Amino acid sequence: MASLDHESALMRLFRKINQDRFAWPLRRLHCPVPDDALVLEVGSGGNPYFRSNILLDAYQETQERHWVPLVVDRPTVLGFVEHLPFKDKAFDFVIASHVLEHSTDPARFLSELQRVAKAGYIEVPDAFMERINPYRDHRLEITVRSGKLIIRKKPDWRSDPELVELYEHRVKAVVTRQTMPHSPFDFHVRFYWKDTIDFEVLNEEVSLDWEPPQGGQRAPQRLGVRHHAGQLALKFARNFLSQKKRNGSIELMRLLACPTCGGTIKKEGGKELICASCSARYQVKQEIPHMYQSAQTAI
Repeated sequence: MASLDHESALMRLFRKINQDRFAWPLRRLHCPVPDDALVLEVGSGGNPYFRSNILLDAYQETQERHWVPLVVDRPTVLGFVEHLPFKDKAFDFVIASHVLEHSTDPARFLSELQRVAKAGYIEVPDAFMERINPYRDHRLEITVRSGKLIIRKKPDWRSDPELVELYEHRVKAVVTRQTMPHSPFDFHVRFYWKDTIDFEVLNEEVSLDWEPPQGGQRAPQRLGVRHHAGQLALKFARNFLSQKKRNGSIELMRLLACPTCGGTIKKEGGKELICASCSARYQVKQEIPHMYQSAQTAI
């Protein structure tokens, strides 16, 4: 694979004329791989990238994505990034957009991305924004220095409560409604990697076993016309821009591996998979393998 182009020509054009707000949404259309590349997306959630061929998410519904329903319009697997249920180098490219910051084991998370893919893209809120405008489910502050991901574990969902209070009292509305929409690239990390991911966790000793505060509300059941129109437009775009025909012919079983021992996965009946090496069993519900390490009955 050649060197990765971080921006499309149209993105560069908008950025050149200082129109970052128009360049920003176009990043989701940019995936610098050939048409025949096999692309995995982890943490795909309710709005997967058009170019991804295989989807992985931890949950079908969760507070961490504000209860937005999981999209399963192509081969999908449930499992954790820290124990990916795929064979070594099964993918040409992996997308991890707004998911690393949720991990309780960032070193393992990044190691697994490198194990299953040859290259990839990571997107997260920048550490500065996470510090002043923290999300209750985010456990890491992440930035980039000299081509290296710099990761700091959060001791609680707010690393600096006093700073957050000052920010919210004085400038939050200005930053979120004016500054960020016009300069979104400055508030996010966009990190492409090939072969290896250069990273450093600054405070390994910090525990991440704290529980995020509750309070996230389920998505409202009655939504307006604008919301439904947007969802229909997204669905149409996915049908038009994704590799729908190819995705439907992918043999998912050829890509799967046991998330604990790495053994070969075999079918056993229509609703269960079994590891040939450690005999771990995994359920298949509505054609979606549930490849959770903790769900094993034997090892």
